[in-house]
Amino acid sequence: MENKKDGPEKIVFDKSKLAVALKYERGKDEAPIVAAKGKGLLAQQIIELAKANNVEIRRDTDLVTLLEKLDINTPIPLEAYAAVAEILAYVYKANDKARRTV
Repeated sequence: MENKKDGPEKIVFDKSKLAVALKYERGKDEAPIVAAKGKGLLAQQIIELAKANNVEIRRDTDLVTLLEKLDINTPIPLEAYAAVAEILAYVYKANDKARRTV
């Protein structure tokens, strides 16, 4: 009898891939906080979860390298503020535009 598997037989991922998820609530948080981080397969899963939930994804190697060194639930360091502020401004504009079209 043939043994068939459901789904892919092999999952391919980049072992060096990094991902960091940030959370920030205006008026509540003083600074964005590292909500999740991972390398390799975990990074891929973070990215897929973000895509599935329509969370904006930005590629910034220098920033992710800095942020992946932080512990979960840690506010971002001062040297990351400018880059993260640029990302947040983009996200807020995109969200505002999406609300207007609905």
